This record gives sequence, C-alpha cells and structure tokens, in this order.
Amino acid sequence: MGGSGRSDGFPGELEQMVMLAALRLGDDAYGAAIGQDLEAAVGRRVSRGAMYVTLDRLEAKGWIRSSMSAPVPERGGRPRRIVEVTPTGLDRLRRSRAALETLWDGLEPLAREG
Repeated sequence: MGGSGRSDGFPGELEQMVMLAALRLGDDAYGAAIGQDLEAAVGRRVSRGAMYVTLDRLEAKGWIRSSMSAPVPERGGRPRRIVEVTPTGLDRLRRSRAALETLWDGLEPLAREG
C-alpha cells in the first residue's frame, strides 16, 4: 500500500520517518534538516536524492505541502524548501500507528526482547 501511489494507503517506513521528523522540526523542516534529525534520532541516513524523491512523493499524495523560504545567507542567498505535514498526512500517520499497535497487541514479550 505504501508504495502504491494512492493517497488513501499507509505511508511507507521512510515516508513515516520523514513526516514525523517534519512534525518535530516545525517551521525548520526542510530536506537537509529532516535528514539530520533522522540520523540523530534513529541513526537513519538518507541521501539527498532519496530525501527529495520522498518529499516529492509525499507532496503528490497530499500528505505534505511545501513552500519556499526567504533567501538564506548560509545557502548563498538561495531559499529552502520548507515542508509541512497536512491534516491528511497526519491522519495517515495516526492510522498507520494504530494499525501497528493492533498488530503488536499480544506480542508485548517479543517487543521487549532485545
């Protein structure tokens, strides 16, 4: 479902991580910052290309929207693509979490093993 291109399915793993990082970052959510957050929080490295393909896919599904920031001096005066999770994207995250919690129900001993 996650890779089907349909906007009514569950987000894939990377899509979920990108949207959650964007929510965590708020107004500072742009590709490089999202990548840095994912690496710091969960050790997931995402190439620049994969990040922007994922952002484009999420925007095509209506799960995020993006806008360009004012020019940024540290980027040589170029703007950043700021992303925001849409209400539909947040709904998909909530549905995905609920589905995973349902599937984990009764498997708590396995979840604690490490």
